[in-house]
Amino acid sequence: MTKPDADRERLLAEVTDDAVPGWAILVVQLNRLVAERLGVTETDVQCLHVLGRHGPATPGALAKYVKLTTGSASRMIDRLVAADCVRRVADPHDRRRVLIEPTRDGLDRVTAAYAGLVARTRDDLGDFDDAELDTIIRFVRTAERSTAAEIHRLQTTPDPASPPGTRA
Repeated sequence: MTKPDADRERLLAEVTDDAVPGWAILVVQLNRLVAERLGVTETDVQCLHVLGRHGPATPGALAKYVKLTTGSASRMIDRLVAADCVRRVADPHDRRRVLIEPTRDGLDRVTAAYAGLVARTRDDLGDFDDAELDTIIRFVRTAERSTAAEIHRLQTTPDPASPPGTRA
């Protein structure tokens, strides 16, 4: 292996074996703290992020977004309604369907919970030029796609450690 290849391998290993896993662990810990402060679960916080990004959704769509069964999603929605983070509303296009929409209070509480991190991140990114920011965006979007693909793979491929006849 030539020197440039060894340097590149070292950089790739630093990203994949240290930097990203270390960051991911901290994000999980942060989400747990935010959930505790809001009085909900970590999955409930994911639901609020989904609603904040995509707007109102049916319970079935929310279940798919956060990888829950419809029964678990129903309990999640009940918790979020009780915490005044979401409400059930009639779908304006089909009155037989119900949509789950975030409440203003719910969105404000989530926004406030992450405000410190958002401010720190914007501050940190201030040192990067536009080309570097484009590269960061490209990496994060690529990582999102790869992570979604890996979730799908793990959900649809039998776990070799599981007993025969069980699902991944």
